[in-house]
Amino acid sequence: MRGKVAFVLGAGVGYVLGTRAGRQQFDRLKAQADKVWQNPKVQDYVHGAEDQVATFAKSQGSALKDKAVGAAKAKLQGSSGSSSTEPTPGVDPTAGAPATPPRTASGEPGPSAPGGTPQG
Repeated sequence: MRGKVAFVLGAGVGYVLGTRAGRQQFDRLKAQADKVWQNPKVQDYVHGAEDQVATFAKSQGSALKDKAVGAAKAKLQGSSGSSSTEPTPGVDPTAGAPATPPRTASGEPGPSAPGGTPQG
């Protein structure tokens, strides 16, 4: 019985100390993540990515929606629908996804113009 009490007491103390240390570590990591997120270079990269996604969605969005609706209808009707190798009208298959912004030698996002091309 004495061993069980010592075990439960030790587990309780360990839990309390562990949660305090865990909370401190969590707070430290959260502060570092917030600091990185607020970095102007990171925000430039985020805004560039948002612009590229918006441009892609405007140019290809309706065609992708039409293809998704067609595929869903075909699946619900039980038919095979169109093959994935057939081109979708209005979608340029060579366009691909938006290019990623350039990176510096250290791997950080580099400055980019609105079109995703390096400035300077």
